[in-house]
Amino acid sequence: MGAFRTDEVRVLTPASSANLGPGFDSAGMALGLEDELFARVSDEAGIVVEVTGECAHGVPLDESHLVVRSMNLAFDAMGIRPDGFTLRCVNRIPHGRGLGSSAAAIIGGMVLARALVVEPAQRLTDAQLLHAALALESHPDNLAAALHGGVTIAWVDASGTPDFVGYAPHPLVNPVVTFPDTPLATKKARNALPESIPMSDAVHNIARAALLLHAMTTDPSRLLAATSDRLHQGARASMYPETMALVERLRGQGIAACVSGAGPAVLALGEFNREKMAAAVPEGWTVLSLPVSALGAREASLGQPAQV
Repeated sequence: MGAFRTDEVRVLTPASSANLGPGFDSAGMALGLEDELFARVSDEAGIVVEVTGECAHGVPLDESHLVVRSMNLAFDAMGIRPDGFTLRCVNRIPHGRGLGSSAAAIIGGMVLARALVVEPAQRLTDAQLLHAALALESHPDNLAAALHGGVTIAWVDASGTPDFVGYAPHPLVNPVVTFPDTPLATKKARNALPESIPMSDAVHNIARAALLLHAMTTDPSRLLAATSDRLHQGARASMYPETMALVERLRGQGIAACVSGAGPAVLALGEFNREKMAAAVPEGWTVLSLPVSALGAREASLGQPAQV
């Protein structure tokens, strides 16, 4: 066994956008909007969960809460679980919009559990944590971005082990996200994907995914071409017609736009006229300019500000 810290631990974990157009289930980017998690080990058995902010009234307050499940997954992987703990979540990442709220909860909860363990030798490494997280989310795109920050390319090898490479984005990438009030379940979006695709579409995405790294890190003038997709966005078009209409409208104006993750959020990248984009967005949609976050999930002091 081992010992737990007795003080309250605070973890910040960022939103993220996945796919970035052609990089389906592999490309991810951390965004400057963070959830805050606070936990303290209790002498009493059981858990107490408090949630404020986004979707505060739409999530369970028991062991089925995704952050609690993630914490317990990490505790079990470390071979040490407390009798009880209190958890407080301050949610800022919108749920069900394609901005990585689930990945933030999973990675944040696991980093939180790791931070509560006193003995460094017992704690999960980042690689072990990312591997364990696949039990809750089967593809590592958002997970890697939430854990490491920046722009990431992640994959799972033949043995089931995830890995990633990280990149610092060009300063002119400048993400803007916009999304409606209505969420979309990721599982529903994944069920709309085809079992096979034409060879021409596969070739299209291979070329654009390779170009994407060059555009994101070296030459943002290539972002419009680099964010073109033929694998997943068209297959889901009927699920979010306003999203796809906006993507096509923005791209017609020369703005590198794509669906963020499983949607319905739209991600725009590069230097462009913000007023022109705002005029194209449907009435009632939220528009946020969010920097790429170089910071992944991390323990933070109570005085350190979150990205909001």
